[in-house]
Amino acid sequence: MINGKRKYELSGRRKATLLMLVVLIITVFLFILDIVLGSVSIKLKDIVDVLLNKSDSEIYSIIVKFRIPKAFTAFLAGISLSVSGLQLQTIFRNPMAGPYVLGISAGASLGVAVLILGFSDYFTAKSLELLGSWSIAAAAWMGAGIVIVIIMLISLKIKDILAILILGIMLSGGISSVVSIMQYFSSETMLKSYVIWTMGSLGNLSSQQLQVMAVCVTAGLIISFFSLKMLNAMLIGEVYAGTLGVNIKRARIIIFTSTSLLTGTVTAFCGPIGFIGVAVPHIARMFFKTSDHRVLLPSVVLIGGSVMLASDIISQLPGSERVLPVNAVTSLIGIPVVIWAILKTRKYA
Repeated sequence: MINGKRKYELSGRRKATLLMLVVLIITVFLFILDIVLGSVSIKLKDIVDVLLNKSDSEIYSIIVKFRIPKAFTAFLAGISLSVSGLQLQTIFRNPMAGPYVLGISAGASLGVAVLILGFSDYFTAKSLELLGSWSIAAAAWMGAGIVIVIIMLISLKIKDILAILILGIMLSGGISSVVSIMQYFSSETMLKSYVIWTMGSLGNLSSQQLQVMAVCVTAGLIISFFSLKMLNAMLIGEVYAGTLGVNIKRARIIIFTSTSLLTGTVTAFCGPIGFIGVAVPHIARMFFKTSDHRVLLPSVVLIGGSVMLASDIISQLPGSERVLPVNAVTSLIGIPVVIWAILKTRKYA
């Protein structure tokens, strides 16, 4: 009986490893495809030649200065939002929980709204460009940071995790209302700048910004990997996790910090990108058929990166000079998955 169980576990690990390898290959393929495809069609052979020779040609500029950074940005954004969604769905034990459930993204949006819309009488769209995208990123970080502090204080006082979820949703709704009022009283040019930011963009980061984003995402991921045991313990509930010796308050702070760092960074540099955080964890569970975070977390990293790369490829409309908002593409991909998750939950309720 024990030998049969061990054989079953080994078979499951082999299947998971093989499937992980397949997802890795798909991710690498999509990363290369994201570099190759675009408004200007470039052959893979030309890309290799240009990168090896490092010539100052137009193709070299397109690849090195725009497409490769954009592909890395898409991959990092997909990882961040997906891991955040997985952690929140686990801690809240709610399949619909995502990076925006605690109002972190709404807080980041408020920070940007205050900068762009709140000072519309003093700034113009041109002067905002002179300030640079760092100002928008800093405003988003500050807005997200304020919400993080509020959530942390709430989590220290309230034991019921469902109550924190409800308060997070209410906080997000209140912030959205404030932003709507600011939009109503802002000038047309600044309103347009804010609306463009809310559509999401992956191609506006400088190399320095990409480095900062990579460092922040890496820090958030390291915290996530150190939280694997806590996340597995919380699958059945916080009471059960407490009996296993998990410090619930400490676990909440660690997981909320990781989620906030990942989500706040992506929102700061790329704008609010929806549905990836909710949909990808369900895709990972569907393919890997496990709830073990030792398998789910790395799978979510690869699948999240793949989905975001695919969304970026679609948004570029290869062969066309037009570009779709990446938020529209992620919504079209994520909504069917969310509907499927709701129907599945209702079926077994």
